[in-house]
Amino acid sequence: MLASLWLPMALSAVAVFVLSFLSWMVVGLHAHDWRKLANEDGLLSALSSLGITPGNYMFPGADSPAEMNSEAYRQKWDVGPRGVMTVYGSVHMGRNLGLTFLYFLAVSFCLAYLATLALPAGAGFLPVFRFVSTAAFLIYAGAIVQHAIWFHCRVVGHVLESLAYAATTGAIFGLLWPSA
Repeated sequence: MLASLWLPMALSAVAVFVLSFLSWMVVGLHAHDWRKLANEDGLLSALSSLGITPGNYMFPGADSPAEMNSEAYRQKWDVGPRGVMTVYGSVHMGRNLGLTFLYFLAVSFCLAYLATLALPAGAGFLPVFRFVSTAAFLIYAGAIVQHAIWFHCRVVGHVLESLAYAATTGAIFGLLWPSA
């Protein structure tokens, strides 16, 4: 039955990709996720002088649990600032968009597989919609909520997107579910 779901897999991946574009570029749901630093030029100059390579950094940082338990580390932590920083190398928008689409396609494939385990051919729209949209919401929203807890990023826009992605995916699967 999985092979018969190629159309809802493809259409839901395309639909979610388009919704993602709309939420970022038209609606501006993430316009306030990041703020500009007041002294950005000073920070950029300082970071450039340090020769920082692309990667993820935490400050204050520790190379071991022992260092993290040291008095010097605790003083840095108490005084602040505290945070995380991602330094990019070259950004390849086309590559990132392609990988995003492949991610949405992989999610749709996994949802199709999961749905075939739980729903028979000929299942009605509502059971398919409920099952697929719930599973899709768990996939799309699950990781970002935990990430927001630890890294203090805004989560509301991502949860709203996840609801839209889930409802759209569930509707497409519900409408195109194979007959018995």
